[in-house]
Amino acid sequence: MIIDDLLTKKIIKPRPLNSHKGTFGRVLLIGGNYPYGGAIIMAALACVNSGAGLVTVATHKDNITALHSHLPEAMAFDMVEKDRLSEQITAADVVLMGPGLAEDDLAQTTFDVVWQAIEPKQTLIIDGSAINLLAKRKPAIWPTKQIILTPHQKEWERLSGLTIPEQIEAATQTALAHFPKETILVAKSHQTKIYQGQKIGHIQVGGPYQATGGMGDTLAGMIAGFVAQFHTDRFEVAAAAVFLHSYIADQLSKEAYVVLPTRISAEITRVMKEMSE
Repeated sequence: MIIDDLLTKKIIKPRPLNSHKGTFGRVLLIGGNYPYGGAIIMAALACVNSGAGLVTVATHKDNITALHSHLPEAMAFDMVEKDRLSEQITAADVVLMGPGLAEDDLAQTTFDVVWQAIEPKQTLIIDGSAINLLAKRKPAIWPTKQIILTPHQKEWERLSGLTIPEQIEAATQTALAHFPKETILVAKSHQTKIYQGQKIGHIQVGGPYQATGGMGDTLAGMIAGFVAQFHTDRFEVAAAAVFLHSYIADQLSKEAYVVLPTRISAEITRVMKEMSE
């Protein structure tokens, strides 16, 4: 299955006149542990610009001022506040855990709070260092079946046990069968693919100009924003976000040797408007 602009236009529809912030979803982003504050800021920028209705960020307290200087539209709090974290998890439609989370004691405690508080009706997106924490835990029970994994090849190796040369389509599908049935895998590489069960989506845009820090954080934020507001087939919605991310980078690369993730975020709303018409 080729993921292209036709699918993306199918997903991105004009907004209904009778709508409000809640219509477009509540997203909680968790990450930005010291010294990785930039990761969660880039994820939040992408999420807000993708159209999520309400975005809240749980992060290291030292990041909050910087976050609000870039993005006053997002709410934020210190992720050491366990009770507030649990409350915000419960209030969210989509939880994205991982951009800049790290793997220290605070990260592990935060992971455990999320695992205990998340509910079956919610979508949990697991990215970055949260994938490494997941690989170490190997849970037998999942709090929700609405899981989206966004690993790069080395993270998928840790999670699946497949070395990078072994990560062919058939082997990846076999490994994915050990996760909850509806799990979506965004397998990031120079040829990113999206998996769910027997479905495989191929992305044919993007290139080496995307190989820079923060690109995956931005992608994860876009996926969260899309899943929160577009309530159709989750595989297609996630695939549309992945396509749009690389499509924008492709357009920007015509005038840039390296495409910065923040430049992608700055273009999201304009390109979504074009796609919706």
